[in-house]
Amino acid sequence: MAAVSLHVTMLLLWLGALAGSAMEGLSIPSTSDGPFLPRTVLFDPTLQPGSDDLPHSDPRLVKRVPLIYPEQIALALSTPDAMWVSWITGDAQIGEQVIPLDPTSVSSEVHYGTESGNLTFISTGTAEVYNQIYPYEGLLNYTSGIIHHVRIQGLAENTTYYCRCGDSARFAMSDEHTFRTLPYPGPDNYPSRIAIVGDLGLTYNSSSTLDLIASNGPSLLLMLGDFSYANQYTTAGTKGASCYSCEFPNSPTRESYQPHWDAWGRFMEPLVSTIPMIVIEGNHEIEPQADNVTFAAYKARFAVPHEESGSNSQLFYSFDADGIHFIMLGGYVDYNRTGEQFFWLKSDLEKVNREVTPWLVAAWHPPWYNSYRSHYQEAECMRLEMEDLLYEHGSCI
Repeated sequence: MAAVSLHVTMLLLWLGALAGSAMEGLSIPSTSDGPFLPRTVLFDPTLQPGSDDLPHSDPRLVKRVPLIYPEQIALALSTPDAMWVSWITGDAQIGEQVIPLDPTSVSSEVHYGTESGNLTFISTGTAEVYNQIYPYEGLLNYTSGIIHHVRIQGLAENTTYYCRCGDSARFAMSDEHTFRTLPYPGPDNYPSRIAIVGDLGLTYNSSSTLDLIASNGPSLLLMLGDFSYANQYTTAGTKGASCYSCEFPNSPTRESYQPHWDAWGRFMEPLVSTIPMIVIEGNHEIEPQADNVTFAAYKARFAVPHEESGSNSQLFYSFDADGIHFIMLGGYVDYNRTGEQFFWLKSDLEKVNREVTPWLVAAWHPPWYNSYRSHYQEAECMRLEMEDLLYEHGSCI
């Protein structure tokens, strides 16, 4: 999808302004006190609408560590006192015949603490690989490097931590990284800045966007779908389609070039190894393959707090960040009122404590309110199913 719902972006920019006002002695309202007049910035039509993808030879996209050392390191929120640390080891393979790596061949450890060089706490986690299989003559299959996810918990609020990840027994640990935890949920606690991004891609413009985000020092990054656009390439790495709805004219199926995901992970690492990134899927993450498998890369590469929030799916979940309860909904999974996502959403909304998290924000990829002609009313069915329930509970959408 080329257009992303900007109302959530505006809301959270405004929320940051409200937090600043509170520091000056003004009270911060909740979403149930609204509706409020939106604060928007008109689009500048002189801006360049797109740019070319970065070449995989760009130094930011090239693997820079030995075989079993961690790369593509990323943080994600879990619960208020816990954080996910994810990374990849080993080399991915692409070809007609690929042999998956053994996830048990390397350990998944995070060493962390509140003093640099004195990492007294150790947590272990899980590892997996995923495959992208195309059973058609001439198409290439892919199997990933070993993807590690470790949950570190018992973290203090508003505290700087130092950490290294990898396999200590094989002396294959990452450099030391640092991150700062958010305040625990509370009516007067808000992140200083939240960055909201959608349709980032891996272009020269993406580089400018990432630099702008980093320069503003956010405490949390929300990535609202369409990350790498690997599915606009053929399995051989050549450009296959110029848009999501465009066909691959010489192929029996829609293809993808999974090494583009690895390039994207390296591109993002300098930012998301120091601040947590929360993701929700977009249409470019569907990536259908053999046996009707979808979202394989998304589900394997990203740790999200779905189990922590009572969801059975990585495609929809919720989490708390300071005084905000965020609900991340899936626009490409069943959203009917008789479906699992709807029942989970209803249950989650009923559990929200507005005394602890006065702000209730729901986000997803396909915009409900949208005048962009290429995607006009594309998510109308989802809106008709879920809008009343969200408004009934006073959420901002």
